[in-house]
Amino acid sequence: MKRFFDIVIALCALIILSPIFLIVAYKVRQNLGSPIFFLQERPGKDAKIFKMIKFRSMKDAFDKNGNPLPDEARITPFGQKLRSTTLDEMPQLINVLKGDMSIVGPRPQMKEFLDHYTPEQMRRHEVKPGMTGLAQVSGRNNLSWEEKFELDVKYVDDHNVWLDFKIMLKTFLVMMKKEGINAPDQTVGAARFSRQKTSKD
Repeated sequence: MKRFFDIVIALCALIILSPIFLIVAYKVRQNLGSPIFFLQERPGKDAKIFKMIKFRSMKDAFDKNGNPLPDEARITPFGQKLRSTTLDEMPQLINVLKGDMSIVGPRPQMKEFLDHYTPEQMRRHEVKPGMTGLAQVSGRNNLSWEEKFELDVKYVDDHNVWLDFKIMLKTFLVMMKKEGINAPDQTVGAARFSRQKTSKD
């Protein structure tokens, strides 16, 4: 049932949003060049690695040794605006159609987190990751990483179709109010979480 709804919702969303999708793709090409999409490896169901698709929001920039500059030096005003509207996440509808992700589920985090999860936190990988989730409508940036992971596990234990629709509705309301949309960069978050766990271990 969940997979059926995922396919129907993702297809309908892609059709309805196709004009916006094409406009954003054109703007990304115009402001950042090719490629339009940014592929990043993230853990999915059972921690299996997949490539999550996003619109690019950062330019290519390197230091004198050829190493990429930090994210804050590469993101452009256009990229910041793209992230603030969450339009950079729209291509993940393709991941949903491919079966890598669900519309609702724990948000896929950086794979660096895998080395630092507790056994209980690892349970967030018992279901497919989602474009939105319980943590995203329950405080988002006001929550600690541990609190987010607790909500992810709660979703694993309690998820059903009606909860999914409730989360989707709340997501829409959060987006309209722009509550917690400017989420911290995942790479920075992974580093902070790793440091916290290392200091505790």
